[in-house]
Amino acid sequence: MLLHGLGASGDDLAPVVPHLGRDDLLFVLPTAPTRRVTINGGYPMPAWYDITSMDRKDPNREVEEDIREAAEDIAALMVYEGPKRWVLAGFSQGGAIALHLGWRHPEPLVGVLAMSTYLVLEHTLDDEQDPANQGTPALFCHGANDDVVPMTRGRHAFDRWNEGDRRCRFESYPMAHELCLPEVRHIAAWLNDVAPAE
Repeated sequence: MLLHGLGASGDDLAPVVPHLGRDDLLFVLPTAPTRRVTINGGYPMPAWYDITSMDRKDPNREVEEDIREAAEDIAALMVYEGPKRWVLAGFSQGGAIALHLGWRHPEPLVGVLAMSTYLVLEHTLDDEQDPANQGTPALFCHGANDDVVPMTRGRHAFDRWNEGDRRCRFESYPMAHELCLPEVRHIAAWLNDVAPAE
């Protein structure tokens, strides 16, 4: 499951898939519902949740109801697709949803991939973490020059995820808020490790 960032769509991540070299895997790339995003002047766009403030220290910056609805929708899509071994992956806002759901999902996941992202609803992590994914491996990728989601936020998310008994890696790249070919190569290698071809 590969989740896009704010204002994008599932189609925007489709060009990454061939570079991963895994014809044996099913890549599901949903598009978020269109909603008005406060920090973008209320303009409607695909978004997993509304962001109400530019202040990253504002605890109510990301709308909790939207986050929980998005996580429920993705979990329901996983059920709809049938019994599979899932990797939850996402970029930016999509990565935040992947981390949020990965922490709380009641079925074991193969892995979690967090690209240029951060934690949402961090204050609920300890109470809501499901034991099913305490050992789930994760790969965190972030641009050192990211001015949309500073790398310190990605590193903090990694540190929290790494508190459990998990196999985690953090990779950084000389890029902004984007994807790069070395990152895609690292992702491909990680996928081969956590989900080897049968």
